[in-house]
Amino acid sequence: MTIKVGILQTGNPPPPLQERFGSYSAMVQELLGPQHEFATFEVRNGELPAQPESCAAYVITGSASGVYDGDGWIDPLKDFVRSASGRSAMVGICFGHQLMAEAFGGRVIKSPKGWGIGLHRYDVHERAAWMDDAHSIAVPASHQDQIVKLPDDAHVLGGSEFTQYGIVEYPQRRAMSLQSHPEFSPEYAAALIELRRSSKYTDEQADRALQTLRQPNDRARAGTWLAQFLRSNVRG
Repeated sequence: MTIKVGILQTGNPPPPLQERFGSYSAMVQELLGPQHEFATFEVRNGELPAQPESCAAYVITGSASGVYDGDGWIDPLKDFVRSASGRSAMVGICFGHQLMAEAFGGRVIKSPKGWGIGLHRYDVHERAAWMDDAHSIAVPASHQDQIVKLPDDAHVLGGSEFTQYGIVEYPQRRAMSLQSHPEFSPEYAAALIELRRSSKYTDEQADRALQTLRQPNDRARAGTWLAQFLRSNVRG
């Protein structure tokens, strides 16, 4: 079954990295695989689907913006996410994870824990039908914002001491999200850290994060989970 997936692109790699690594939309497409049909919407430019049913499923990408920043495109995106709830399958990644939580009644802040970078491992607390039997997944992360209050209908599937709400599902809304970045290759995650070294991260933070990115990761497994979630939540 070919699924039409609308990618709600809310950001892009910093300009020095774009030519080498491509867009966030391209990264998501590679993660989910060629068996899907894709349409990209540049949300920051005011592009949103005409109606939720325009695509069978949606993926909201990461962004350098915070959901609380007040940028003019954020509230319309929240409105679209609420209107699509239960009508199209939906996945949120990092910023998308946070935006979905706020759209559904939760709260996101710039966390006093600081930046989460490098390879982060989330323990699986409860296995959904679209997951396999893995007890944890290790996936690149890059965030300083975190959900601090969940929507009432959120169901936490996994997380860590640093990120309590790492994997969240909204079963009645046919939606799920995760705080980490399975679409980021270790090479891109490392290049992003090097670009931000000394400006956003100390040398010690950067070096420690880079060391974790040399370890085995579960990006492929996470991509399979997302694809299986979408397949099991689209309406035929």
